[in-house]
Amino acid sequence: MKYTNLGRSGLKVSRICFGCMSIGGDNPFHKWTVDEEEGRSLIRTALENGINFFDTANSYAAGQSEVHLGKAIKDFANRDEIVIATKGFFEIASGPNRNGLSRKALTQQLNDSLKRLDMDYVDLYQIHRLDEDTPMEEIMETLNGFVRDGKVRYIGASTMAAWEFQRLNHVAEKNGWQKFISMQNQVSLLYREEEREMLPLCEEEGVGVIPWSPLARGALTRDIGSTSLRSETDHYGQQIYDTVPESQISQYRQQDEMVITGLQKIADQKGVSRAALGLAWHHHKSAITAPIVGVAKGNHITDAVASLDIALSDADITALESNYMTRPTVVSGKEGRRRFDFKVKVRDAINGG
Repeated sequence: MKYTNLGRSGLKVSRICFGCMSIGGDNPFHKWTVDEEEGRSLIRTALENGINFFDTANSYAAGQSEVHLGKAIKDFANRDEIVIATKGFFEIASGPNRNGLSRKALTQQLNDSLKRLDMDYVDLYQIHRLDEDTPMEEIMETLNGFVRDGKVRYIGASTMAAWEFQRLNHVAEKNGWQKFISMQNQVSLLYREEEREMLPLCEEEGVGVIPWSPLARGALTRDIGSTSLRSETDHYGQQIYDTVPESQISQYRQQDEMVITGLQKIADQKGVSRAALGLAWHHHKSAITAPIVGVAKGNHITDAVASLDIALSDADITALESNYMTRPTVVSGKEGRRRFDFKVKVRDAINGG
């Protein structure tokens, strides 16, 4: 395993981050998650392969992802060597003041996450989305308080416009508060819009980038036209790659198929899997620290570890990227909130809707 600092912080993380959205067992929202026994086995295998970076969230598997992760880390790892990241914003309960980033809501969410994880602190606490209903000063002061109180070591953010991220960090800097050391955003060969502003900003500011869905939720690894349990039941995933105008859907799908076909061609030439090659592309991007790999099977770990040793030439990179078609951004500010009201989906799922 290879390790590096997360941004300009002193925090050492593996170049692969274990994404815990796939663990948590039977739950009303994420139908593809593995049960606790299988999840524990996967976490143990990851640890044995040197992965020390685990990312979860309070909303994953209706909270059970945190529960299962916490138990496994306690049984299989030295906590001082492990980096645990979780997130707040999308609470699994309905009602006023339970969601969002107000001081009241975020404090409750963090305390609930720590209880589920059975830990005194988390290494990286991230805001899952930006809450336009809460002043930025309140958000950053609250996060700074978490660090001051010892419940959080570092703070990060996820999925927002570059200007919003920069403004949040500016608010923190001018007040002498903790700044974000990481950005968790969507980056893959099928979604490269973050290359416009967010990745250059993070590289310039020394912010670590830990992309989610680095393999486009499995689309890069499946045969064209095939499906999986997750692709059929992941309502959020079904939306994020369908943001283009209806009149252009066919054209974009053809381009995506060309990207996948190109990935397969180079993978065959190198004798590696598409998954390993798709992750290797991330490792050759100077702004990216560690892709977050959603692990639901043992080969997901094998492919992820193998990706670290795949060398790509400039010609390889050009070939992998050549068929990409620029598309609308997935989530940015209020438009993203309206398009993906994730909280409503969670509540509906819990209530059997």
